[in-house]
Amino acid sequence: MRVFVAGATGAIGRPLVAQLMQAGYDVFGMTRSQERAQAVGDQGATPIVLNIFEAEAVDQILKRLRPDVVIEELTSLPQTYTRQAMQAAAATDARTRQQGGRYLQNAAAAAGVRRYIIQSCGFWYAPGDGLASEETPLAFVGPPAIATGTRLYANLEQRVLAADTLEGIALRYGFFYGPGTWYAPDGNMAQQVRQQQFPIVGDGAGVWSWIHVDDAAAATVAAVERGAPGIYTIVDDTPMALRDWLPAYAHWLGAPPPLSVSAEAVQDADTVYYATRLRGAANVKAKQALAWQPRSLAWLTPRSMATTKK
Repeated sequence: MRVFVAGATGAIGRPLVAQLMQAGYDVFGMTRSQERAQAVGDQGATPIVLNIFEAEAVDQILKRLRPDVVIEELTSLPQTYTRQAMQAAAATDARTRQQGGRYLQNAAAAAGVRRYIIQSCGFWYAPGDGLASEETPLAFVGPPAIATGTRLYANLEQRVLAADTLEGIALRYGFFYGPGTWYAPDGNMAQQVRQQQFPIVGDGAGVWSWIHVDDAAAATVAAVERGAPGIYTIVDDTPMALRDWLPAYAHWLGAPPPLSVSAEAVQDADTVYYATRLRGAANVKAKQALAWQPRSLAWLTPRSMATTKK
């Protein structure tokens, strides 16, 4: 089976290409630069250097390759996670996902692709009691970045799931951690935690759902052939409130404990929302339909938990 991966050198793209190759698929990894294409080739996949905004070129390459499955992992995110960096990257990231993704999907449909898998978001469910499921409404009402991001992902999902000729699957990933992510030990968020720049805001009751990039890749590989068209939430088994996971994460990094600040002292409404209102999600559907099992959260060692509960 031939699988085309758009965004093959991103945080999830790298392990995804590796696992697809291990599973025996014929993999084509799309990237924007010749330099990154070398990394795709080193994994044994066929590198494709392509500008996603050149619709005709995208159409031609899909018609030439005739993949059975296309996986859209298109993003344009900064290495540094700050409010300013995210705001600066927002327009390009949205254009990459919306316009670039539309060109890719149109080309896939024209090339006779059978299944189309898209990256979506598993942590912007509407606030409420208990864990969210795929049927839970998304957080369309909220502070600026949350509401804008929710509308973006909803539109992306609708584009894929409404396609007449494609088996559309939207994978709602949780917060990524692992190699190449902001939360890796050498990532930017880890650096901020070491410098006590990531505090517990307010009551810290916002529940975060995590997923290791290797497990996200494994779920995506499973979705190549398993699962009916639709939405699947790809998170681990341990959603945790910020007030619980952040001290454990800091301890795991060997960092000092996080500071605590009041919600009133924080000027950014999105930051307060993440800290106090975020809703965790359940992975029951994905585990059953995809025959998939994520690992335990890395920093939930007995030693870390014992330390944070003192």
